[in-house]
Amino acid sequence: MSSRSQAIADILTRAIIDHRLVPGCKLGERELAEIFDVSRIVVRQSLIRLTDDGLAQIERNRGAFVARPSMQEALEIYDALTLVEQGVAAQLSDRLGPAGWAELRQHVERQRQAVASGNDALADVLGQEFHTVFVRLSRNRVMQEIHAQLVRRTTLLRSLITADFDYCNLLDDHARVIDLLEKGRLKPAMELIDAHHRSVVRGYIMDRQVFPELSPREALEPYLDGKAGEAPKPAPRKKTGDNGGAGAHAHVHAAK
Repeated sequence: MSSRSQAIADILTRAIIDHRLVPGCKLGERELAEIFDVSRIVVRQSLIRLTDDGLAQIERNRGAFVARPSMQEALEIYDALTLVEQGVAAQLSDRLGPAGWAELRQHVERQRQAVASGNDALADVLGQEFHTVFVRLSRNRVMQEIHAQLVRRTTLLRSLITADFDYCNLLDDHARVIDLLEKGRLKPAMELIDAHHRSVVRGYIMDRQVFPELSPREALEPYLDGKAGEAPKPAPRKKTGDNGGAGAHAHVHAAK
């Protein structure tokens, strides 16, 4: 892949993460080539990269679209995350030293403070980061790459309506996993990791969207040359009355 194709793939990925390109949005080669002022071949390489990451789907005779995950796919993604994190848990239980346990506990404490202050947005970000830190402490780069790819696929799920999860209970799961692993109680820790992911995925309502659909040009405009120094704003959520419950809080792991 050329550097230009990679840069475009990164922009498209960012736009999906920011909910500016929503599931089902058409990613036309010709339109994207005009937006980025490149050839369709360069765009095609970018779309293949998104497809490899599970962020786009290429349909014969129809072209590419931002992937629209099903409940079955959501279950499979979180099952895969569970297996990866259970493998990491087995490693950490035997190998992690005091500094590693302290780092995890400090992260949980930051989450707890965010929840206590009512800062749901920060609590959500920290909830996602906990899993990344957890896997990073394994020092297994292959495991980290697999986990990161799965997390990217959960970004699509973040554009869907979710149930109102209990931040405190999900936060307690993180703290309990640390306690169990530090005490060498691997089996209950692995069971808790499985239950934690299942509680997250059960909250998804797959037939409604939280974010309004923009055209590709509207969605990508903030990322184009000349605005590189600006931080694009994520697309605003629809109001609760627009689609029944779109304002519900969620502990979504993305990217978890």
